[in-house]
Amino acid sequence: MRKTLAATVLALSASLTVLAAPPAQAAPPVLRLPAPTGDLAVGKTDLHLVDTSRPDPWVPQRKARELMVSIWYPARASTGAPARYLTPRESELIIRSEPRLKDVPADTLAKTVTHARSGAPALPRKGGWPLVVLSPGMTLPRATMTSLAEEFASRGYLVAGIEHTYESLATTFPDGRTVTFEAGKAGQTAETGEKVARVRAADTAFVLDRLAKSKHWKRLVDERRVAMVGHSVGGQSAAHLLPTSRRVQAVVNLDGTYNPPTPAKPLDKPFMMIGNPRHQPQSGGKDGSWDQFWPHVTGDWKRWLTVTGAEHMSFMDYAVLLPQLGLGEFPLDGERALRVTRTYVTAFLDLHLKGKPQPLLDGPSESYPEVRFW
Repeated sequence: MRKTLAATVLALSASLTVLAAPPAQAAPPVLRLPAPTGDLAVGKTDLHLVDTSRPDPWVPQRKARELMVSIWYPARASTGAPARYLTPRESELIIRSEPRLKDVPADTLAKTVTHARSGAPALPRKGGWPLVVLSPGMTLPRATMTSLAEEFASRGYLVAGIEHTYESLATTFPDGRTVTFEAGKAGQTAETGEKVARVRAADTAFVLDRLAKSKHWKRLVDERRVAMVGHSVGGQSAAHLLPTSRRVQAVVNLDGTYNPPTPAKPLDKPFMMIGNPRHQPQSGGKDGSWDQFWPHVTGDWKRWLTVTGAEHMSFMDYAVLLPQLGLGEFPLDGERALRVTRTYVTAFLDLHLKGKPQPLLDGPSESYPEVRFW
């Protein structure tokens, strides 16, 4: 009887201990980007470039414009450590900017699984690789276009993603400094839009100059074949740059609203804009800038596409990362949205930089019924 009572007491004590224990913490999410689909391995490196010819346009007390640029490129093999998505400090500032992520570890974005290898030896090519310049949206770091960059590099392009300093929530430099957002704090006015376009044009010209003068990168870049792909304000800025740039031959605008709504000169080079349904002609939405901009696109080759079910973030990494963080689903599945974006933009690049015919761009496709041509 005593043994039975003792055993009962011990069992009850163990039960109470279990009941009193705090609930197990959910494991932090492991974020993953979709793998590139091309045949080539992908390498990545980061460059710190300093333009001493101009003060920083957003923080004039900085007497030179500093830029971080990520380069993705075809690699000989997938050797080396996986490339880092963001620094821990960049991840912290972005995560903590969203109140709904207050319980998510601050370094979660820094641990995002990517598919490029840091410092992998570059694969040389006679004449160099066609170059694609990426420009992200306002407040967004260059890393948010990684899924596109890795795809393009795996298909035979060298890709330069520009971090437009003080236009991102967080930018970390090699000395450990992390600077934050300063541009357009007063609001996105027409004047701000014009300035952003000017700043990004200058940033892009500077980066292209530095790549052309670099002994290492010059041999890997085919300077005769350069295109630019931008998301949001990066897309509208690239569109404004196209008619004035002697280097950039073609541009894709991913869901960027035009501000100002008309370019200084007509666009007479290959141009494509892909957006969510609110950008379709005369959609009745608050933004009519695509309708105003389109008559100024005068080149022989142009496309205006919308993607049914897409939202503003459907055209870059957040299409898959936000749902993984529990921030809701988009009407169009994120994996599908990125597949559509990768497929149509790669087709555009292959047509205009490599001269490969692309029937996909001639009209609606049964394989991609969500893509509408206007």
